Amino acid sequence: MERKRADIIAEELEGLIFDGTFDNGERLDEVQLAEKFSVSRTPIREALQKLAQSGLVEQIPRRGVFVRQPGPVELIEMFEVMAELEAVCARLSASRISDEALADLHEANQRCNEAVDAQDADLYYRENERFHAILYRQSGNRFLEQECLRLHRRLQPFRRLQLRLRGRMRQSMGEHEAIVKALEAGDGNRASAEIRGHVAVQGEKFHHLIANLKPAAE
Repeated sequence: MERKRADIIAEELEGLIFDGTFDNGERLDEVQLAEKFSVSRTPIREALQKLAQSGLVEQIPRRGVFVRQPGPVELIEMFEVMAELEAVCARLSASRISDEALADLHEANQRCNEAVDAQDADLYYRENERFHAILYRQSGNRFLEQECLRLHRRLQPFRRLQLRLRGRMRQSMGEHEAIVKALEAGDGNRASAEIRGHVAVQGEKFHHLIANLKPAAE
């Protein structure tokens, strides 16, 4: 499926924010960005709205759109909550997941594995999103699913960024497989523990994220 231009621009803007091209607090001008990407202002506006959902920019009425990098404490707090929400999803899904959904998880993992072989972090992330969305839905709790999706959108840029850490995609792939095995066994506690460790940002992953925030935060 062809990706929307606005989504591509949003990802490119993420990279420019993380590498310090756009400083923390800097105003992003729609006209200048439209010229930079050779598009109309509509996809730029859509891309900025997408970044606003993830909190990388802040839209201030009558003033414009400004880069907003989260600090280390805020970032780790969000990942802690995300890990716990997904752990609940996995525990509930272990007793509620359908055979069809398990097959979908295996298919998502197969595509993730192909992305690992191709060293395509963007493709891996898209299939990874599908994997997690299936788990949210299979929890059987609509409110929990919506809360997970909301925080997942907030953390999208950072979850995508940590996949670029050397060896992280293959490690993530192994964690996916362990999660599915626990679900197939109907072991809610194990599935919960596996996904908590998968989502939590700790050690090298956390230092990698913070290092990428520093250019824009200093």
